[in-house]
Amino acid sequence: MANPARLASGGGHFVLLVSDRPTERLALERAINFAIDCRAVSPEAKSLPGRPLFAVLDLTPLAMERWLSRLDGQVPPVPRLALVRGEPHPPRPHTRFLPAGLPRKEVLSQVFALVEKAAQTANGRAQCLHEKAQAAKLLVAEMFDSAAIGGNLDHAALDLGTETVLAAISEVGISAWLAELWRHDAGVYEHTLSVAGYCAAFGGRIGLGQSDLARLARSALLHDIGKSRIPKAILDKPGRLDANEERLMRRHPEIGASLLVGQGGFDPEVIDVVLHHHERLDGTGYPHRIKAAQIGDLVRIVSICDVFSALTERRSYRTPAKPAEALAIMVESAGHLDPALLAAFTPAMLACEPLPA
Repeated sequence: MANPARLASGGGHFVLLVSDRPTERLALERAINFAIDCRAVSPEAKSLPGRPLFAVLDLTPLAMERWLSRLDGQVPPVPRLALVRGEPHPPRPHTRFLPAGLPRKEVLSQVFALVEKAAQTANGRAQCLHEKAQAAKLLVAEMFDSAAIGGNLDHAALDLGTETVLAAISEVGISAWLAELWRHDAGVYEHTLSVAGYCAAFGGRIGLGQSDLARLARSALLHDIGKSRIPKAILDKPGRLDANEERLMRRHPEIGASLLVGQGGFDPEVIDVVLHHHERLDGTGYPHRIKAAQIGDLVRIVSICDVFSALTERRSYRTPAKPAEALAIMVESAGHLDPALLAAFTPAMLACEPLPA
């Protein structure tokens, strides 16, 4: 059997228990808690108490299928042990099936073995994510530093950064990516990578092909490149900008687009994102006050992700908005953002946990 002390040392790791049998649920919850935090919810629970390391399901066939599908929808899917009543269940990825009538000792033995395996996998995934985030930050920092002194942007490095973001979102999902990015720092590099992460997650949700998804993530990585020429004192100012500072800050889209045009070799759609990601459908944006059909699809997606990221990020002068609060602000700003895309964006982002304080 797994070592309880070692399992319990996993910090925020916990086992999710979903059961419609009160007596059995209480017994399993008490036993599992000896080794690792166990959080039991009812089959009708609308939300999860965080991301579980592992799940134990003890449900009727219909409720079981609903919960299996629900856990499959997590990124990555949550591994689970399913206690089956009646006929054997066909094989399913990430799932181990056991008869519900097995002695409790045998069920617990399986639980502890699978939780230990899941913990090892999670620890390895966390280390891999940390390495990806650090590598991505370095690439973005080097890109901004080069742009600041008039050097050329490295296309190969940009491609690597794009691949890194897409891989991280595919492997661990947007919430884990954000938590790792914002663990210590809060600045323009983290914002850039947050927006790229949101774009990758959202683009995947709405079914973009791989080439379009890569173009979207690349656009997000470059959308604020013009800020490389904005004085650091303005970028890092611990408060709201005055009128002159705001005027200079509003030049960053044109500065960034000029950088890319001057270097050459960048997709026109990417340059369009850099130049127009602060435009609004009703013509109230900047720098050109274009509106409606003049604003491309890629720009519309990056604009939504940029606004949502800005609202939910830490700032020295305000508390970050929770996802639901940020989405409410965005929906109420009628005429600014594409309503159809925002409607598709909303359910995906409501599942995000707030960024670390």
